[in-house]
Amino acid sequence: MKTQSLAMAVLAALPKVLAITPEEMLSANRYSDAVPNPSGEFALFTVSNYSFETGESASWWNKLDLTTGDISVWTTSTDISEVVFVGPNPTSIIYVNGTNAEGDGGISLYSADANSLEDATLIGSLPAPYSGLKAVQTASGDIHFLVYTKAYPNGTAYNEALASTPRSTGRLYNTIYVRHWDTWLTAEKNAVFGGVIKGANGSYALAGELTNYVTGICNVTCAESPYDQSDQSDYDISPDGSTVVFLTKDTSLPLANYTADVIYVVPFDGTKDDATPINARGSTSYPDAQGAATSPRFSPSGKHIAYFQMNGINYESDRNILYVADVDSENFNVTSLAHDWDRSPDSLVWAKDSETIFVAAPDLGRERIFPIPLSADDSYVPKNITNEGVTAGFYVLPDDSLLVSDSKIWTSRDIYAVTPEGEVTKTYFQANLVDAGLKGLGPEDVSEFYFSTNTSEIDQQAWIVYPEGFDESKTYPLAFITHGGPQGAHFNSWSTRWNFKVWADQGYVVIAPNPTASSGWGQNLTDAIQGRWGSYPYWDLVHAWQYVNSTLKYVDTANGIEAGASFGGYMTNWIQGHEMGRWFKALVTHDGSTSTLNQYASEELWFMNHDFSGPFTEQGFKAGSPYYDWNPLLHVDQWATPHFVVHNELDYRLPVSEGILLFNLLQTHGVPSRLLSFPDENHWVLNRENSLVWHTEIFKWINYYSGISNATSPY
Repeated sequence: MKTQSLAMAVLAALPKVLAITPEEMLSANRYSDAVPNPSGEFALFTVSNYSFETGESASWWNKLDLTTGDISVWTTSTDISEVVFVGPNPTSIIYVNGTNAEGDGGISLYSADANSLEDATLIGSLPAPYSGLKAVQTASGDIHFLVYTKAYPNGTAYNEALASTPRSTGRLYNTIYVRHWDTWLTAEKNAVFGGVIKGANGSYALAGELTNYVTGICNVTCAESPYDQSDQSDYDISPDGSTVVFLTKDTSLPLANYTADVIYVVPFDGTKDDATPINARGSTSYPDAQGAATSPRFSPSGKHIAYFQMNGINYESDRNILYVADVDSENFNVTSLAHDWDRSPDSLVWAKDSETIFVAAPDLGRERIFPIPLSADDSYVPKNITNEGVTAGFYVLPDDSLLVSDSKIWTSRDIYAVTPEGEVTKTYFQANLVDAGLKGLGPEDVSEFYFSTNTSEIDQQAWIVYPEGFDESKTYPLAFITHGGPQGAHFNSWSTRWNFKVWADQGYVVIAPNPTASSGWGQNLTDAIQGRWGSYPYWDLVHAWQYVNSTLKYVDTANGIEAGASFGGYMTNWIQGHEMGRWFKALVTHDGSTSTLNQYASEELWFMNHDFSGPFTEQGFKAGSPYYDWNPLLHVDQWATPHFVVHNELDYRLPVSEGILLFNLLQTHGVPSRLLSFPDENHWVLNRENSLVWHTEIFKWINYYSGISNATSPY
């Protein structure tokens, strides 16, 4: 009852006159990417939304006619969680039902024709919560499929609904890496399983037991695929169904200290004992390729596997390099494509002819798609064929064009087709033109600028997002938002967590800079953060603010506020103790680091080992160590600006004690401050009711101190 009362109070406190409110953004439709059927006739995508009035969610599947552009409801069933096009016809599908008739916590598989879903037939039930379905039809007519779920150390699938509950809740560990993100780690780890669906006369049935390809690959630690927070992008099945590829952390190295991955190939009818590593790590051709690998994908011909791999063995943000392995060669004959390209692609799709790979990579504040031919040499520089936005997914259509789903600052989903040469041939859907809560948003709400700084030879970029009814002859308080990572960026993309337009429509001009460590402007800018957390990015932000102050006359910097999450929260804490902290009326830290001496309370120790130029030792207590030099607590006596603190209890990356420490010190130093904490949230705030409280309490704080809308005291 208390939560409901708080939510109702929050609703009453929200402003009602601005273009897009937190409530409208949070309740608006959220879309998956659109997945086309093999013949390119139509595509399927999911939609979900939320009602703050009823406290209930709704979800359904839409069908997009790729010839006419018409969109219709395909099904309102909430049980269908995944759909794969596979079978004798382009409209044949296998889908996952998130429950099964046995009610044992498992799933069911069904076969159907996408055009007559009501005639779906049950294939069989699986007694565990499998997901990540991938499937192909073999020459015999059978279907080979892959799924994953957690498995016991003996290789059998783990089902929490059937597992016995021990009388003690104690956890005992012998090695570090005891928890990750928001979960205490257990002996059960993800594993890829393969199964066979026998097909005869159009009737399907499960045949035999599923094969676990992963569990049992052990050394220092045991293999896991997909890895922890990852998903089905960590594995693939060959087009003929004969071979499986998957990746796992290198089991010869401690998980907390290294990012290295191994990619394995195994016969579909094999086991973990048949798994053969293929990626370039340790090869004589590419001795530097020691780091994390991602996205192994078979070519349509089945002759090649493409994947990305980094060089740095303890660096999660090194540059991804595209590699291709020759499946038919004895040693897989790994080669790299566009090896010297100064971008870090993160997703890939093969062209139908297996001669080109389309990759998506951060580029100048966007994520653009680039075609790379198999003939590309080391010096090849790919050319982008998309421009604005950040891709959610893209697929090759029968005419060789791509069906792209993306988002932008002004729209939660665009769906369009683009040729390999970059010509947009059809725009099927734009959420900002359709969804009631987003109508009126458009590219005119956003612009960008580049500014010079004393830390690099290149100018750095920042986004500008304007409030509803913007008038250049008037002035608006500044909302200066610092991104996390630190290796990351503010992109031209929609967000349900830090939505720039929602912030702007409180009455601010939002400035979102991309300082040192930002991705998409070359690896040098990303890498320059190492050992310089409180140095280079701070001075970049100073120069960005100075550019705004001297150039953008419609921005009222004297009444501005600053906010940031994660590394952005650390930077907010650093700003608080420096001159820049006095340039703002209020600050907001979400799940940020308060004491860099505490960083070893995190889980991925490779992160600090890299960014702070080595592990924490007694030198960390001495000047000259990044752990010491960039500690915000060195400047606590300078703290003075009103400061709102958010820190959640399930954040194991930056434990909640960091937020409590920050709040305690602010209070004892007499700095106006508030603490907001959610016991059921991790590094993010994902529950919509929690997010509404998050937005409302933060906006009450910053609006009061910036003077927006005659806001009353937040106390």
